Amino acid sequence: MAQVEIWHNPRCSKSRQALAILEELETPKSIIKYLESHPSKEDIKKVCKMLGCQGARDMMRTKESIYKELNLQDETDEERLFGAMAEHPKLIERPIIIKGTQAIIARPPEKAKEFLNS
Repeated sequence: MAQVEIWHNPRCSKSRQALAILEELETPKSIIKYLESHPSKEDIKKVCKMLGCQGARDMMRTKESIYKELNLQDETDEERLFGAMAEHPKLIERPIIIKGTQAIIARPPEKAKEFLNS
């Protein structure tokens, strides 16, 4: 199996569960702790496309307090939304698993098994 990348937040139970699935399947992986090593706006845009998102908001955690503090609920500028995720990676939905040119948000974590076996 080819190596996958997981955008992981160790404090998130769903992210830990997805990582455990990767380990159980003995999947070669690169673990990106995206809260520590902020992905660039360009990286986020690339992953958004891999996810098949219609726009930035499809991969955002809209219930985070920073989302409301930055008044992003009324924002229509996609570049600003991507920029907000790059500046505040807590806004990025998790966990994201990337395999080749495709990616998924592994919620629920069991989606990881299906994705890896496809």
